[in-house]
Amino acid sequence: MIKVLDEHLGRKIDYASYKKQVEEINKMIDDKSGPGNDYLGWLNYPSSIKESELDEIQKYAEIVRKNCDILLVCGIGGSYLGARAAIEAINGLHSDKKPEIIFVGQSFSSDYLYEVIEHLKGKKFAINVISKSGTTTETSIAFRILKNLLEEKVGKKEASKAIFATTDKEKGALLKLSKQEGYVRFVLPSDIGGRYSVFSAVGLFPIACAGINIKELIAGAKEAEKSLKSPEISANSAYKYAVIRDALYREKYADELFVTYEPRLVSIGEWFKQLFGESEGKEHKGLFPCSATFSTDLHSLGQFIQDGSRVLFETVLNIKHPNHEISIPKADEDLDELNYLAGKNMSFVSEQAFKGTLEAHAETAKVPNVILEIDKLDEKGLGYLFYFFMKTCAMSAYLLKVNPFNQPGVEIYKKNMFHLLGKKGY
Repeated sequence: MIKVLDEHLGRKIDYASYKKQVEEINKMIDDKSGPGNDYLGWLNYPSSIKESELDEIQKYAEIVRKNCDILLVCGIGGSYLGARAAIEAINGLHSDKKPEIIFVGQSFSSDYLYEVIEHLKGKKFAINVISKSGTTTETSIAFRILKNLLEEKVGKKEASKAIFATTDKEKGALLKLSKQEGYVRFVLPSDIGGRYSVFSAVGLFPIACAGINIKELIAGAKEAEKSLKSPEISANSAYKYAVIRDALYREKYADELFVTYEPRLVSIGEWFKQLFGESEGKEHKGLFPCSATFSTDLHSLGQFIQDGSRVLFETVLNIKHPNHEISIPKADEDLDELNYLAGKNMSFVSEQAFKGTLEAHAETAKVPNVILEIDKLDEKGLGYLFYFFMKTCAMSAYLLKVNPFNQPGVEIYKKNMFHLLGKKGY
């Protein structure tokens, strides 16, 4: 479903030299025997999730859709990025579907939270709080404030019916609170880390509340799970992409620029950055993941890519068919000199921009470009894409000989912050 095109890299990748290593890592992934193997629950999750679980998620999502103007999704990192990426990719950036989905608990910004609280005035809202421990600082602060706001608005009893908790099945502060208050609970599987959790209730409940077909999303992921099992690089597009990334990294390319041509995919880029940055950036290793939206960023970053220092390669997501078409009209006076495009679709213009940019960057500037080609990005296609990146990431990190599923460096800022805030024990 995803083609990985390597003819614009400006070099030949020696796939044969990776054959044995990829086969060994593939076996290690399948056997769940490598570093971080206790967080490989995502690997077979699409095929193992029960229809009844999806129905349960859908049932409560329909209650929110029927009764609320706004759903506040309270989480940080993998607890919100996947859902946000999916909702924007499928519904677009200006959806009028009810409820409006607003993401909170992903920063310490008082201005942002104030704006959200002002926006809530006169509106019915529900909260989906997502945290495995229930003590994630950004999320917990926002949830405490918004929970109090909801309880003041409708009373404690009614508020408990409008709060949905996604947390660990057996332990944690949020689980304890949920039991005490009677919140509807969804399970964040203990063997799935946040950045790999979009196919669990972490992603599925907000996505379903946005009116998106979660069964189609899972169907796409299930198809990817099945088709990306092969240890053969030529038969596994995720492994082919992982090998390309590794080969370019070993050529001293430091940065990977993930490029899309759709504003609705900006949050896919944000999810991509967390997935790869947090999974690979260890032991002074790893590509620095960054993202851009063309043609918008060709008017800013384009100059650097074309003529700047040679530090990056581009990974371009090329969607062959848009979900909607818009035709360019003819003007009586051709003052803007666009009548040569009259009658053509915007997608045609975008395609030529893609081809022209590819030639400028890959051929003229000699910037390696790997193209990820997908036919259409509907729910099924997006499910496939998410899983494709997860499988790529696991292989990429193991090729670097780092654990794809931990994030020890993230804890350092927290310890420093807690010390400065005066938290006991820090």
